Amino acid sequence: MKKKLVVLTGAGISAESGISTFRDENGLWHNHKVEEVASAEAWKKDKALVLDFYNQRRRDLKDKKPNYAHLRLAELENRYDLNIITQNIDNLHERAGSTRVLHLHGELTKVRPEYGQYEEDFSEAEVFDIAYEDVNIGDLAANGSQLRPHIVWFSEDVPKISKAIDLVEEADIILIIGTSMQVYPAAALYRYAAYSTKIMLLDPASMPSLDHRIMHIRKKATEGIDEIISLIDSY
Repeated sequence: MKKKLVVLTGAGISAESGISTFRDENGLWHNHKVEEVASAEAWKKDKALVLDFYNQRRRDLKDKKPNYAHLRLAELENRYDLNIITQNIDNLHERAGSTRVLHLHGELTKVRPEYGQYEEDFSEAEVFDIAYEDVNIGDLAANGSQLRPHIVWFSEDVPKISKAIDLVEEADIILIIGTSMQVYPAAALYRYAAYSTKIMLLDPASMPSLDHRIMHIRKKATEGIDEIISLIDSY
């Protein structure tokens, strides 16, 4: 029976494909305040600005390619019962060949109807992929409401967190790649792992307060992916 491997990925793995991160000095937040483009309040205040922000990100994603770390993770499906849980909204894992990817914070290439106050009540059946096309004011869903990005904004619930917890609880091995371990609730997911579960982190940042259970390899994703996969295979 294949071991259950859960991989948690963050912005660091996609940064190596040229996708800007929000927290870096030259990241996307450098020119936009969070509350202007990534919150329910921003959407209510200026839908055109929010749509333009995500349209630009979608155009940028079109020309980006999966990197070596994405590709190596996809190969692991041959040897493990693998699930990827990502905080990233890009589709680089899927384009690398991974078939079981849970997007905690939504997906950049998808849209859904807006519902106003209770956005968490949307149906997955109403979500659809637009690839790298723009969305503009007046682009309507089948129910006649404005289309919005299929993104979990700040202050919104994370609908798939329960599914992510279930996967972590069942994991034999957890691999965390490219995350600052600061964005919740994703940062706390590893705590749901069984005591016997092996947990490894691949990220260049120094994290002195890291949980003692976590083995930390201080390298970028593409630099350390072979090393950490060798460790996984040795268990």
